[in-house]
Amino acid sequence: MEPVIFEKTQAGRKGYCLPALDVPSVDPATFLPSASLRATPAALPEISELDVVRHYTRLSQLNFSIDTHFYPLGSCTMKYNPKVNELVAGFTGFKAIHPLQPDSTVQGFLQVYYELERMLAEICGMAEFTLQPSAGAHGELTGLLIARAYHKYKGDVRKTVIVPDSAHGTNPASAMIAGYNVVTIKSLANGRVDTAALKAALNKDVAVFMLTNPNTLGLFETDIKAIAKMVHDVGALLYLDGANMNALVGLVRPGDLGFDIMHLNLHKTFSTPHGGGGPAAGPVGVSQALTPFLPVPRVRKTDQGYSLEESAPLAIGKMRAFNGNSLILLRAYIYIRCLGREGIRKNTEAAILNANYLQAKLKDRYQSAIDETCMHECIFTAAKQKPNGVKTLDIAKRLLDYGIHPPTIYFPLIVEEAMMIEPTETESRQTLDYFIDVMNKIADEAQATPDLLKKAPLTTPVRRLDEVKAAREPNLRWKQTSAVPQPSTSPFAR
Repeated sequence: MEPVIFEKTQAGRKGYCLPALDVPSVDPATFLPSASLRATPAALPEISELDVVRHYTRLSQLNFSIDTHFYPLGSCTMKYNPKVNELVAGFTGFKAIHPLQPDSTVQGFLQVYYELERMLAEICGMAEFTLQPSAGAHGELTGLLIARAYHKYKGDVRKTVIVPDSAHGTNPASAMIAGYNVVTIKSLANGRVDTAALKAALNKDVAVFMLTNPNTLGLFETDIKAIAKMVHDVGALLYLDGANMNALVGLVRPGDLGFDIMHLNLHKTFSTPHGGGGPAAGPVGVSQALTPFLPVPRVRKTDQGYSLEESAPLAIGKMRAFNGNSLILLRAYIYIRCLGREGIRKNTEAAILNANYLQAKLKDRYQSAIDETCMHECIFTAAKQKPNGVKTLDIAKRLLDYGIHPPTIYFPLIVEEAMMIEPTETESRQTLDYFIDVMNKIADEAQATPDLLKKAPLTTPVRRLDEVKAAREPNLRWKQTSAVPQPSTSPFAR
């Protein structure tokens, strides 16, 4: 295990050498309040530059990432991010601008915004998009506030949002934050919406039905046209959680299916890797009737160029400062421009093909949640391993020993011991075959040496943690012990 940097300290060692002071020294106490002055030097590690570089490089190599490992995280789409997108996002003309600059000085970025909105609208079959929302859940909230404003404008205030039991947890949470009551309906045995249950739940108080399509079981909602009609017949709106657009881009436009509102996770479907704590983007698209309610500012194009329009009487206002996570939006723009119409379609087809390849190769060793053709992700369970006391968690932990990040586990919640696997379109057949071989080995181990899996991972720097204790009592701060060398009192030793 790599020790923490404080444990590598050597008193008196430093990573730099400064020239002698050639100006008069000043006592900080003469111009700083005494309460702001340290009584003792900061307990910083004393270490050379080379050792610092080696330390953090070794730590970085312990991380799982999409650039180093297969990362089949179902529902969260951890696909490779083309480096050309990073290159363009690093251009000074994009990264060094300030959001308060006059419109005339940021015409290039406003053009990116304007064209990206229209590309997303064309891809999704929507009338217009807003790029403001900061992430998927923020997009959900934005879409629901648009729905609320729409119904209020019509003098038809409604209080209920319906979600299926397979929905992402953010759906009911966003609805409640937007001021709605949430009604959950059960799914059928085939994983789809129970249209009879939906019909029974629909009434004149329902504002929105929120649906993920393909749903969280990786299945296309085959009754979507009928569902749209049922929702619209009671005056409600149909919302698409676009988290799974990786299975639709270039093949199906949600607007053509009857969706009125949708959000996209650009950091999943269009380039930037999901996860890692970095910024996201959750643009929201709407049908023509809802465009007046989109948040401001809106990018407008005239003969004089591009500008930000702040005036919109029916707009829901602002969802955040300025106009979205600009460099994430830029990455999505470059991604679409580089691939083009045919490229994004081929990506979608490859994502679906890869998922079905894994499902066909693994279904003899692992139980399929729904044994039929899937979309971009497939769901297995540990039902065949359960008799030997092996759980999905054990399989996930064992994958780490083989250099593979585990898939999403225990989601969707309606599938017991679920393993949600999304290979994405960016993985080669060789990588998929390696994953299949590893999963087969783990299935063999579950039969022959189940205790091995229960102790996994065996090769990682940190073994299996008490995850409840780690979440409730996180140990995030280094504490000095007597065995660690004490820092020097020299002000130059750092």
